[in-house]
Amino acid sequence: MLLEGKAIVVTGAGRGLGEAFAVHIAHAGAAVVVNDIDADLAERTAENIRAHGGRAVASAHSVADAVQAEAIVDQCVGEFGAIDGLVNNAGLNYEALPWQDDAEQMRELIEVNLLGTMYAGTAAARAMVERGEGGSIVNISSGASLGQRKLGAYAASKGAVASLTYSWALDMEDAGIRVNAVCPLAHTRMVWKSERALRNCPPERTPSRIAPVVLFLLGDGAHGITGQLIRCDGSQLHVLGQPHFKAPILERPVWDTDSVQRAFDEVFSAHLEPYGLEKRVPPRLRKWTEIPSRSA
Repeated sequence: MLLEGKAIVVTGAGRGLGEAFAVHIAHAGAAVVVNDIDADLAERTAENIRAHGGRAVASAHSVADAVQAEAIVDQCVGEFGAIDGLVNNAGLNYEALPWQDDAEQMRELIEVNLLGTMYAGTAAARAMVERGEGGSIVNISSGASLGQRKLGAYAASKGAVASLTYSWALDMEDAGIRVNAVCPLAHTRMVWKSERALRNCPPERTPSRIAPVVLFLLGDGAHGITGQLIRCDGSQLHVLGQPHFKAPILERPVWDTDSVQRAFDEVFSAHLEPYGLEKRVPPRLRKWTEIPSRSA
């Protein structure tokens, strides 16, 4: 009973990762607010939890609306007396090349993935600070935040969630609130939309294999762990490195275009970073890294 006595909100919990998180959290002893904009799915998950002896209520509020996001937290406090944890799981995804992207689709994704995380997180933080006993927020980011083909909008939203996690961890530490993010890879509906993702994420990588990481971060055993991005694909578990200022750092009183050009020609060209999740070598370095083909 890792989470016995705690009250936790899970957004986007009608199916997939969110459903797995909610069920495992309830099994660990916590009372759960199962949130999903699909009311039937939210109620189905909540009923499944109750049928197995757990405590759960359903919420059909949208995290993309600040007032509704606060209502989710208010429901948790009203039903269970407090909010001890929040899993910001609700999210959207789609594939598109940049010149084919749709403004309305981009806006909707950002409203759910980023603003929804911010709205629910700030509402939970207010309730936790008012109570004065701390808590834990687990955001769901993604390895796609490192850059992935055809996922520009999604990657940008999850990169923003990563930055938000770092900042919130700094802001909330003195209030006793830990803020971490999980970058999961699991076989869900999001994977079904992409042939590439299906190849990289077989069916045996179920959402339930990610749930123990989230449970750990919500529990007291994660005391002292905050500001971290943790990636799990079902078999591998690791902490993601965080952005940093890379040496060498050149200095001069004033930089003009010519001096910037020389800095890259003479120094930085050898220090360019491979980019994207696939670690693609920048074009300027490829002549040194690619093996030339040999004629027969």
